[in-house]
Amino acid sequence: MARLADYFIVVGYDHEKPGSGAGLGKIIQRFPQKDWDDTPFPQGIELFCQPSGWQLSRERKQPTFFVVVLTDIDSDRHYCSCLTFYEAEINLQGTKKEEIEGEVEVTGLIQPAEVFAPKSLVLVSRLYYPEIFRACLGLIYTVYVDSLNVSLESLIANLCACFVPAAGGSQKLFSLGAGDRQLIQTPLHDSLPVTGTSVALLFQQLGIQNVLSLFCAVLTENKVLFHSASFQRLSDACRALESLMFPLKYSYPYIPILPAQLLEVLSSPTPFIIGVHSIFKTDVHELLDVIIADLDGGTIKIPECIHLSSLPEPLLHQTQAALSLILHPDLEVADHAFPPPRTALSHSKMLDKEVRAVFLRLFAQLFQGYRSCLQLIRIHAEPVIHFHKTAFLGQRGLIENDFLTKVLNGMAFAGFVSERGPPYRSCDLFDELVAFEVERIKVEENNPLKIIKHVRELAEQLFKNENPNPHMAFQKVPRPTEGSHLRVHILPFPKINETRVQELIQENLAKNQNAPPASRVDKKCVVPAGPPVVSIMDKVKTVFNSAQRLEVVRNCISFIFENKTLETEKTLPAALRALKGKAARRCLTDELGLHVQQNRAILDHQQFDYIIRMMNCTLQDCSSLEEYNIAAALLPLTSAFYRKLAPGVSQFAYTCVQDHPIWTNQQFWETTFYNAVQEQVRSLYLSAKEDNHAQHLKQKDKIPDDQYQEKTAMDLAAEQLRLWPTLSKSTQQELVQREESIVFSQAIHFANLMVNLLVPLDTSKNKLLRTSAPGDWESGSNSIVTNSIAGSVAESYDTESGFEDSENNDIANSVVRFITRFIDKVCTESGVTQDHIKSLHCMIPGIVAMHIETLEAVHRESRRLPPIQKPKILRPALLPGEEIVCEGLRVLLDPDGREEATGGLLGGPQLLPAEGALFLTTYRILFRGTPHDQLVGEQTVMRSFPIASITKEKKITVQNQLQQNMQEGLQITSASFQLIKVAFDEEVSPEVVEIFKKQLMKFRYPQSIFTTFAFATGQTIPQIILPKQKEKNTSFRTFSKTIVKGAKRAGKMTIGRQYLLKKRTGTIVEERVSRSGWNEEDDISVSDESELPTSTTLKASEKSTMEQLVEKACFRDYQRLGLGTISGSSSRSKPEYFRITACNRMYSLCRSYPGLLVVPQAVQDSSLPRVARCYRHNRLPVVCWKNSRSGTLLLRAGGFHGKGVVGLFKSQNSPQAAPASLESSSSIEQEKYLQAILSAVSVHQKLRGNNTLTVRPALALPPVIM
Repeated sequence: MARLADYFIVVGYDHEKPGSGAGLGKIIQRFPQKDWDDTPFPQGIELFCQPSGWQLSRERKQPTFFVVVLTDIDSDRHYCSCLTFYEAEINLQGTKKEEIEGEVEVTGLIQPAEVFAPKSLVLVSRLYYPEIFRACLGLIYTVYVDSLNVSLESLIANLCACFVPAAGGSQKLFSLGAGDRQLIQTPLHDSLPVTGTSVALLFQQLGIQNVLSLFCAVLTENKVLFHSASFQRLSDACRALESLMFPLKYSYPYIPILPAQLLEVLSSPTPFIIGVHSIFKTDVHELLDVIIADLDGGTIKIPECIHLSSLPEPLLHQTQAALSLILHPDLEVADHAFPPPRTALSHSKMLDKEVRAVFLRLFAQLFQGYRSCLQLIRIHAEPVIHFHKTAFLGQRGLIENDFLTKVLNGMAFAGFVSERGPPYRSCDLFDELVAFEVERIKVEENNPLKIIKHVRELAEQLFKNENPNPHMAFQKVPRPTEGSHLRVHILPFPKINETRVQELIQENLAKNQNAPPASRVDKKCVVPAGPPVVSIMDKVKTVFNSAQRLEVVRNCISFIFENKTLETEKTLPAALRALKGKAARRCLTDELGLHVQQNRAILDHQQFDYIIRMMNCTLQDCSSLEEYNIAAALLPLTSAFYRKLAPGVSQFAYTCVQDHPIWTNQQFWETTFYNAVQEQVRSLYLSAKEDNHAQHLKQKDKIPDDQYQEKTAMDLAAEQLRLWPTLSKSTQQELVQREESIVFSQAIHFANLMVNLLVPLDTSKNKLLRTSAPGDWESGSNSIVTNSIAGSVAESYDTESGFEDSENNDIANSVVRFITRFIDKVCTESGVTQDHIKSLHCMIPGIVAMHIETLEAVHRESRRLPPIQKPKILRPALLPGEEIVCEGLRVLLDPDGREEATGGLLGGPQLLPAEGALFLTTYRILFRGTPHDQLVGEQTVMRSFPIASITKEKKITVQNQLQQNMQEGLQITSASFQLIKVAFDEEVSPEVVEIFKKQLMKFRYPQSIFTTFAFATGQTIPQIILPKQKEKNTSFRTFSKTIVKGAKRAGKMTIGRQYLLKKRTGTIVEERVSRSGWNEEDDISVSDESELPTSTTLKASEKSTMEQLVEKACFRDYQRLGLGTISGSSSRSKPEYFRITACNRMYSLCRSYPGLLVVPQAVQDSSLPRVARCYRHNRLPVVCWKNSRSGTLLLRAGGFHGKGVVGLFKSQNSPQAAPASLESSSSIEQEKYLQAILSAVSVHQKLRGNNTLTVRPALALPPVIM
């Protein structure tokens, strides 16, 4: 039994607190005056009575009614029904009369009211019966406004003392004592939401697509905001959207009507469902992360920053089609020439249930088989159940679907598992649907008639839940006289006698206490498990693992344990290929388990190596797609197989399979732990039944032996939950202690397993901990309390354990932190006491320390084992003149996706992976080896390409296909579309790999073109002293220009000196280089922005160079155009305004300009380098042509050397950056240089007789940048 109304409140306008803007409300009276023990009085109710603000009105408005939802601190909802009417404001009226009394003639007549204030009658309840609340409040208002001869005190007392039976389809007929007769109809099931017609109304307002978008937004925990001009429409829309989520329950803020004073709640970072009045729509449209639905306009707005996940196909299409069949039945026959008579829509209440039935079918399809993924951890005293999300997603084929992933990770689904996980409870429509009807839904998905039939069947059940008795008793509630609110003279709502109301409430409560309680006991039953999880898509998949492939795996394992080495070598490659399939991996774990006796299996060295390779191959693809089952099955085997290294020293398999990331995945350990605990709990109650109650149950319930043995953990849990109330206190306490001891013992066992897999054999490398993802390795616990315990234990271990000076301290600390967090999470969720958790924390550091000490001896002895015999390295045949730079490094050539079989498209044995060596010569990079597959025969695998064609090389981590572990590798890409992808053998140290890479880069980007293979082959090249440079991608344009220049000048001239720039010292070093057979000026290793200081004075050694420059055709062409003479070449007969300079004779000023340049006569050669610095590639403005008739000049230059933001910072931070004074002087020299050009052009034009006012010189220069 529950109270119909917890509180009745009268709220009015507050005149004592006039605000600067909108007014305020205050509670005038409340009944009862004291809070109920089980229901506190809701705070802030006056804000929600007038959500738009307390405002006076010039006219008397119609009474309004709406329902507000308040949520208390315990997440319990209180439904506040508000009936608001307007009454004359006497205080303001009197004040106004006094103010105008001197101007208006007093007639003695009562003036009609001109100002009206709102007043609200509020009924607070934990039950949702909006129509009953509307009738009760309307009855109180009717008695007041029509002045009926009924005591308001008795009405309110009867209302507050009325009790309603619990859900179950019962009826409650009651009367408040004002000639009314009312009936309350309770639903059959509390768990099913009661919607009336709100869902149908929501689809009518927004349409199918918009409602589906809001549905997906709520399920994926986005913010949803409704706005409308009607408060009741807001309340109905929010309730309708929430009811569509059934069987999930919304657990975030739910405020159907938000007051104006609380609009800042919309900036909350948490998801919500909120409704606001349309007068605030301009304010809410500024929200960037909120999906806004306009109920009046029928639109929704999804911000661009929100990625809204949609339902997975084909469920989305099926849901849209089913909704269209229900809401638009005439759509399919709209184009028929002779359409059938118009199909009438179901009445609104049934249409509402049909729409809900479609969504109920959707959830049944989404969660099909969810009970098979429940993991039972504890049964007593309360069931503790965990949901295996990864297994569910993997088996459904939706591992990459972000919608279902978000739903399963949400708080709503966590509540779903907590509420519906227990196997013995009261069931409802959804439990039956998901267990028995999913197959029917799948079969009928393409038949519209059958879909409609099934939907209507479900709708009938939903309708019956809300209306279990179709022939309801006659209801009679007096209504106010039409237009009564417009009467001129209505007295204010009277003050109610609080003492009288309290007395009447106590009398009614005393009567109800004497009456027998009509409480309803929930009928509990065993929840049907339903079929197992199946894929959501009916895809025809090729069977990867045939019976023959599974037989190959079995035969290979048999050969290994029978010590048939030759047969093992033949079948091992095929078995490793077969292990790419899940069925073969499962077969491997089953077969290996058969060879384990008493949890141990000793192997010789060869057998141990074979088993390790197969285990690594099985684990390499183990990920979330495998649901962790394969790794969990291999987990006990890693501690079972071992070999003897020395007396008292044994090496277990777990030391060789640690390089897989699954061991650092906390979800894997949690899931495996929960599975182990579930099996132990099942064994506990199964053995107890066999010992104590088996014979009794067989005789009483006639349960066959085979059926009894097949009981799952959930079946046993359901039986235990059914028997729990009948057990004695001592028996109950004993069962609780047994279950806790199971969890505690499993926690110790898993702590040891985790230590085995997480502590590396070679503790100096710490490879596993470095490569593990931070999110997995350092993933925190959900328990706030136990986090502090884990932290304190880790700190105490660091400072007080005595191992802080050990070199393995970092490894130990990392492992301890990981295991303690795992222990925190699983033990807290499993209900282990804090004392046991603390004892586990104190135990873990000692286990880790002892294991590290044991591994030191194992590592020492394992290094003494003879190396595994490996194929002989085959030396490649070299080209004439080709030499090996780097001896062969033993590698494994990995498949790179290209054709790998000798038979081409027709098939054949695979050539890759191949074992061999990687060589580096002066011309190419080359691999030569043999295929690992024995069936290939005596073939040789070679792959090579020239060093000069290499475009990219990068360091990668490669899965060694032979040893089945992760190794450092190298991937080299060629411009000839070739690829070499290798994994280095264990014997190749990282230092050797680095030397190999440096040599590769040295020959890929040589310091001089003459060191390349094309030039060096067959010639004796003297040692060249080259500058030390960074290893970077030097351009080959410089080499090509050098070759062209050398071809032109070979045999004609000899450049005796060459300038080399040493970046370290910034100085110029002159060297004389003589080459046999080559007379060529070598390339200058100078960057485009650097300049070399030159001198106009020619040294004696450079006279021959100048003579040859003068003989060039370009010099004669300059003289023909009248552009001046070279400096010092001859005496000037007439003034020249341009001259020819040889400052670029060594191409040190600008590489892309010729050796002779035409510059203004007034500019000295010493200033040209500073001017050139201001232009890209040092291409300063120079004259290249002149018109012989008009004297028009043509100049060429590069763009200004403007710097971007990044370049600006680089130049400022670079140690080679020019000082500010140098840059400033360059700008000044640039300005002088441009001025000299303009002056020379203008003077030249005047001498030619041109008018500068009418004829402009054809000179185009960019604006000067100072």
